[in-house]
Amino acid sequence: MTILKTESKIHCSSKRTTSLKWLKNIAYEQGRLAGRKALITGGDSGIGRAAAIAYAREGADVAINYLPAEEEDAEQVIALIKQAGRKAVAIPGDITDAAFCKKLVDDAVSQLGGLDILVNNAGYQKSNLSIMDISEESFDATMKTNIYALFWITKAALPHLPAGASIIATTSVQAYDPSENLFDYAQTKAANVAYVKSLSKQFGPKGIRVNGVSPGPIWTPLQVCGGQEQESLPKFGENTPLARAGQPAELASIFVQLADNSASYSTGQIYGAAGGGGQP
Repeated sequence: MTILKTESKIHCSSKRTTSLKWLKNIAYEQGRLAGRKALITGGDSGIGRAAAIAYAREGADVAINYLPAEEEDAEQVIALIKQAGRKAVAIPGDITDAAFCKKLVDDAVSQLGGLDILVNNAGYQKSNLSIMDISEESFDATMKTNIYALFWITKAALPHLPAGASIIATTSVQAYDPSENLFDYAQTKAANVAYVKSLSKQFGPKGIRVNGVSPGPIWTPLQVCGGQEQESLPKFGENTPLARAGQPAELASIFVQLADNSASYSTGQIYGAAGGGGQP
């Protein structure tokens, strides 16, 4: 058994940096993903980072995708994957570009020697109190990151995925109970739920499982870098029954369980982690 300990520093493109140190003791039985090969988008920070570390410590080789501006964070994750004795592959690039999405999958398959876990985790979230404040550019970025990229990446990955493979999408409680300030983001998360429900029916006969993880208020870069109104951050997550926001490491075990084929009868499911709130 091993213990997952994580420490995160969140960076924003605006150069604002917020130190958010947390240390969680989450137990794992090593080897649940031995020999598996995973691609995780948004694997440099937040939930994707926690999943990448957990996968490596469970025996998987891991490729992470991230924006080039996040190279420093990505290097930390790559080092932790290698520290676990697993192969680590860094593939920076912008998933709002269709051609890059295909290259991302091709590079991951080539460098990992295959692919049987796909985690569509990367997301874009921008808080706007009025629909009138949402620019076409911002709306387009939200849709392309949170919907188009999943379509492009999954389509490119499918020919490489064997029976027994697992696809996991990061959805959100916003799909079920949208906040007024996340009009565009919430729509994409509802689309991610439909992505899981529909593809699980398509891919079931192929032996490929498709599931989703639906976080509630979790401290990730999305929140402090414009995903929430700044004045609301001091009380972020306090309205949950646990009276606090969650940490990415608290979701890592869910991603492990859904990737592990001991969960072979779970497909088309949305697993919630929302501190007592949310609906999945």
